[in-house]
Amino acid sequence: MMHFPRVQSMTNGETIMASAEIEAPAERIFRALVTSEIEQWWGSADTYRLADWSADLRVGGHWTVTVRTANGNDLPAGGEFLEIEAPRRIVQTRAYAWDHATLGRRQTTVAWLLQPITGGTSLTICHGGFAGLSAAAAEHAEGWGRVLAWLQDYVEAGRLVTA
Repeated sequence: MMHFPRVQSMTNGETIMASAEIEAPAERIFRALVTSEIEQWWGSADTYRLADWSADLRVGGHWTVTVRTANGNDLPAGGEFLEIEAPRRIVQTRAYAWDHATLGRRQTTVAWLLQPITGGTSLTICHGGFAGLSAAAAEHAEGWGRVLAWLQDYVEAGRLVTA
C-alpha cells in the first residue's frame, strides 16, 4: 500500500479548504458520503455521533442530520443538494437548526470534490459562507480535518468508529 499524507485543513477566515488523499476509488468514497453508510464512520465517542441521517440525493433534494454530542445533546442540521456529479462532485447548502455558538443558523455551502489520483482519490472540501465569522471558520476547519480523518480511516482500513 502507498502511504498518503493524512489530512490538511485551513481557512482564510471566510472559506475553508480541507483535503485528504484516500487509498480507494472515488466511487467507494462517494458511496460512503451519500448512503446510510455515513452513519458508520462520521463521528467519535469523544465528539459526537450521527443519531439520524437522511438524504434525497438529487439536485433540489434535501438532506437532514442529527448529531448526538458526547454529553447527550441532539443537534440537527440540514440543507439542499445544489449539484451532484457522481462520483466526482457534491455541492450542498448547510445550516444548523439550532443557535450554533459561532455560526448561528447561517446557511453555508459545502462542495465535495473527488479526483482520481494514482493509488486512490484526492478528496477536497471547500466550505464557504463564513464572511465576518472567522472564529466559526476556524472551528469548522478543525472539524473538517476530523471528518476527513474519520473517512480516511474507515475507507482505508475498514474500521468502524466505536460508540
